[in-house]
Amino acid sequence: MTQTTGAAGDPPYLRIVTAIRRRIADGELAPGDRVPSTRQIAAEWGVALATATKALTTLRLEGLVEARPRIGTVVATAAPPTPAAAPRSRPSPAAHTPAAPADPTAPAAPATPASEQELTLARIVRSAVDIADAEGLAALSMRGVAARLGVATMSTYRYVPSKEDLILLMADAAYGEESYPADAPAHWRTRIEVGARTLWRVYRKHPWLTRISSLTRPLLLPNLLVHGEWMLAALDGHGLDPHTLFDIHVLLYSHVQGMAVHLEMEADAEAATGQSEDQWMDSRAPVLQELVDSGRFPTFAKVVGSFEDGYDLRLDALFESGLRALLDGLTPVVEG
Repeated sequence: MTQTTGAAGDPPYLRIVTAIRRRIADGELAPGDRVPSTRQIAAEWGVALATATKALTTLRLEGLVEARPRIGTVVATAAPPTPAAAPRSRPSPAAHTPAAPADPTAPAAPATPASEQELTLARIVRSAVDIADAEGLAALSMRGVAARLGVATMSTYRYVPSKEDLILLMADAAYGEESYPADAPAHWRTRIEVGARTLWRVYRKHPWLTRISSLTRPLLLPNLLVHGEWMLAALDGHGLDPHTLFDIHVLLYSHVQGMAVHLEMEADAEAATGQSEDQWMDSRAPVLQELVDSGRFPTFAKVVGSFEDGYDLRLDALFESGLRALLDGLTPVVEG
């Protein structure tokens, strides 16, 4: 029978693995259910985020859980049978051949880090992006990345000197995932639409990008400038003075980023509260009704009262309508 807390001599991450494995085996966590995030594990078990990351990585390598971007880590839909006892060592991510049956009386084997030949800067950046996509930027640490890769923390510092440098590399890689056609649309508006929607897709996949730059302190990254070059080239050649041209470019960029900020805020709120957007709104129904009934906000009450099934906040639709309104307003400026 699986123990909930694991053997007393087990390292903390293995005790967490044993406890979560037990929840899955008992049906407390069903396929597709979210398992505790790194932040929730750290709080529940009183461990560091890196230890929590190592526990989730172990479960992922066993095939019991899987990471889903902006949802978090969930029980795998086709989870393998849960073993009767917790393993005494973390499975190596480099293992590709069946292992011999473990001796349950044998002492715990030390974790074997990946060799320097296996570790690359690209793998470090990719793993860091995966963590930020699934858990948010606040969950990112050099120790957590190392734990996910199964290497010593200091090994990652041979490739990237700091977390701040790693975040810049992550951002550049993320912005570089989308490209543009070699034959640009002839009309400036069509080209702007392509650029804005391309950038929106980047933020849709990686909402944490909104946290690391602002209009006043932009990131000077080659792959981000690829998007800027596309937009500026669409506006160039229409008689705009350089300041006006760049102002329009900044305004369009701020629309994309400003809408994307709410993607990250909602993901953080859901991770912190465990409630979806709809669940949170349902829990606030009494407060909303009190405001409507107060008589102080008649227009608000009239509009809200007209919704038969409530108001569905659709960020993708709002992005499109906002982009259309911006371009309608800019048309006489660009073509005048």
